Amino acid sequence: MQTPERTLHVNGVDLAVQAFGDPAAPAVLLVSGAEATMDWWDEGFVARLADGGRYVVRYDTRDTGRSTTWPVGAPAYTQADLVGDAVGVLDALGIGAAHIVGISMGGGLAQRLGVGFPGRVATLTLISTSPGGPGGPEHPGLPPMSEALAKVFTEPGPAPDWTDRAAVVDYFLAAERAFAGTIPVDEDRLRRTAGRAFDRSPVPAAAGNHWLIEDGPPVRDRLGSITAPTLVLHGTADPLFPYGHAEALAREIPGARLVPLVGMGHQMPPPEVWDTAVAEILAHTDGPQGRRTRSLRGGGCG
Repeated sequence: MQTPERTLHVNGVDLAVQAFGDPAAPAVLLVSGAEATMDWWDEGFVARLADGGRYVVRYDTRDTGRSTTWPVGAPAYTQADLVGDAVGVLDALGIGAAHIVGISMGGGLAQRLGVGFPGRVATLTLISTSPGGPGGPEHPGLPPMSEALAKVFTEPGPAPDWTDRAAVVDYFLAAERAFAGTIPVDEDRLRRTAGRAFDRSPVPAAAGNHWLIEDGPPVRDRLGSITAPTLVLHGTADPLFPYGHAEALAREIPGARLVPLVGMGHQMPPPEVWDTAVAEILAHTDGPQGRRTRSLRGGGCG
């Protein structure tokens, strides 16, 4: 069952939210990466999780989709606020604890949830993320991004005309190519996703504000305090966070289990890895820790 998109008022902002599956089933909260609306959690991927007996919630983070936006280049919030928003979504839906699935920046937020809000986290699944950034001198022991991707960062192309749908779709498709692994890029599927994201975003350029927000104190030295069972899913061909980042997460989070997604780059899981990724997430969120609990305040939705 797919519910209509709704707006929740959380921490003084409006967040667009959509849920799939039986509300009485164990809850899975999907936390997106930088610049990504909830559309990038492919409905086929989400449907497989819901069909596996999960209540799956995805949402637009601040500055994406139909959630509250700030002026382009001037976000008045921090990464801590994004962490608080995830907790606020659970509060608004009456969910005491959820299985948190975070990707890229969302994986960083998920780590902070595991460290700072252990009672709200039934399990953690970390996809395409890192314990400490892109390697190099600031993060010794972690492999740096690929040379080809580093060149994309140092020599970026021109920004699109953010009012031009086709130009914005092309911009996101170019980024998908740059971050892809060895699995061929499905341009038609990605164009549809980028088009939906554009159509739902009154201010598409605002999503770039995610690159400007303050990260706050690092939590890498506190990963050992995470008590939630943790699954690390990572592409073997990730050019931003090479596989060594996943190995570091699996070492530093007690009991974490690492599963490679063969050929995947730094991207939302493409259909070629769904059989592995969905099966692993369903298995990880099964059992006693999979029971969904409601908060004492009840289950109001806005």
